Amino acid sequence: MSLNPLGTLGELAQRTGGRVIGDPATVIERITAVDDADATTLTFAVDERYLRAALGSRAAAVLTDEALVADGEPLAKPVLTVPSARIALAALLASLEPPRPQGPFVHPTAAVDPTAQIGNGVWIGPHVAVGARSRVGDRSVLAAGVVIGNDAAVGADCHVHPRAYLADRCAMGDRVVLQAGAVIGSDGFGWAFLDGRLVKIPQVGTVELGDDVEIGANTCIDRAQTGVTSVGNGTKIDNLCQIGHNARIGSHSAIAAFAGLAGTTTIGDYVRVAGSVLFKGHITIGDRVTIAGASHIWGDVPDDAFVSGRPAQNHRDEVRLQAYLRRLPKLFARVDALEKQDPD
Repeated sequence: MSLNPLGTLGELAQRTGGRVIGDPATVIERITAVDDADATTLTFAVDERYLRAALGSRAAAVLTDEALVADGEPLAKPVLTVPSARIALAALLASLEPPRPQGPFVHPTAAVDPTAQIGNGVWIGPHVAVGARSRVGDRSVLAAGVVIGNDAAVGADCHVHPRAYLADRCAMGDRVVLQAGAVIGSDGFGWAFLDGRLVKIPQVGTVELGDDVEIGANTCIDRAQTGVTSVGNGTKIDNLCQIGHNARIGSHSAIAAFAGLAGTTTIGDYVRVAGSVLFKGHITIGDRVTIAGASHIWGDVPDDAFVSGRPAQNHRDEVRLQAYLRRLPKLFARVDALEKQDPD
């Protein structure tokens, strides 16, 4: 038995604004995916297929969208229905997160320049380095091995995970999360040929991250050659992404793992980029665009488009093209048969 159960299903309904169908006294100890469910857990379902699997699982109860459950429908186990299972799940899982370290605290091994401005309640872990004239906002956490460069700025309530790096003169807003190993402000990839060899073009710009941005583990965002590489408020970038110099990413966009933006790529607001998407430089992606996984973006994309493929095009056109390509072997066979019938 868990020493700290989450509560009864009825109590979870109060916390999520949901409704219980079945026994509200059902005790929930954990939240798990359906494959890991047992008689103490709440599992979740966001579509009809997953709901059927969840109802047939060992879980004590199921969290799901109210739109998936018909009134009076017989159910195999208690169900907690909510307007959005994803949002309710996020709220419940947030309550299970371990608390962040609370400051004020500076580990004895940290190196904080005397000219740095450290806000109230900041927690600075072992082997952290904070450079000259830098600012760290109230209640922010700098975990082990973090490096904050000279003249850099960290907003309030930020969480910088181990070994992340915010380079000189770069800035991030409030409530920003840098996951482990993220590098913000590495040099842009700028070179020119001179007398048969590559000569580095100095990268003298900066990076600015807006409020509520999250940058995944080992993602790199290059500083601008001149000017600013920017990421707008609320945007989330997954692990192992590369954001080239002078790229501009709008607000509330989401970019999945392994995406790569060449320099001077502009992405609008509310854009969804699936994994392994590659962007040619000097192009503009409009607002509310959806880009399917592994697409290659070679040109501008208008607002509200859904594109896929290599090179990317309208998703319906890409699906039709793939269907035609699968039919080519039969088409060639028919042409060969016709040519054998009439060799002239």
